[in-house]
Amino acid sequence: MGQRSTTRVNAIDGFTEPLDRLRAALNASCVVGTWDWDIVRRTMVYDGGAARLLTGDASLAEQELDGVDAVAAVHPADHSWLIEHVQTAVRAGGLVLAEYRVIDADGHVRWLLSRGRTYHDATEQPVRSRGIIIDITELRGDGGERYVVTSSLAATPDILDRAADLAMELKRMLTADAPADVRAATDVLLFAIGRALAASESETGH
Repeated sequence: MGQRSTTRVNAIDGFTEPLDRLRAALNASCVVGTWDWDIVRRTMVYDGGAARLLTGDASLAEQELDGVDAVAAVHPADHSWLIEHVQTAVRAGGLVLAEYRVIDADGHVRWLLSRGRTYHDATEQPVRSRGIIIDITELRGDGGERYVVTSSLAATPDILDRAADLAMELKRMLTADAPADVRAATDVLLFAIGRALAASESETGH
């Protein structure tokens, strides 16, 4: 019997660098993030990626935001349109998919895909919405229009939708005292699901 190796490796392709470095690289790439909207209290909480994409300020991650602060980076031409359609979507409940523009810190227009699910209480009032935000600029190109699509609460989610829901729930459960490798692996999982969702939308069209 040989001796067990003590070399630390992570679960992603056998890389030997720590997962927290990979997570930092994903955050820096600014392509995916998660959001959690408390509809009753009218507050939004972003992770680092979503804060950077939607507010232009990653330091606002994990803080409760409301009003214009929560969508400060949304393109002025899409701002009112987005709010109106999102309000309609949360009243309907279920899955909502939206594409719209933001302006990044360098003044460039970026396209985002937001995919989330709204939950209602026993009286059918919307109480919470959670989702994933993905930068799809490279996949989308310059053409096309902004859009919002909703599906009913009764609709059966496909495998990627279900995976996104589970991954976001896992991320929500992992507090700061959870092992760093576990939290980093969850971010990597969300990144992979987010890119798969974006690629799927790009292939199927709207």
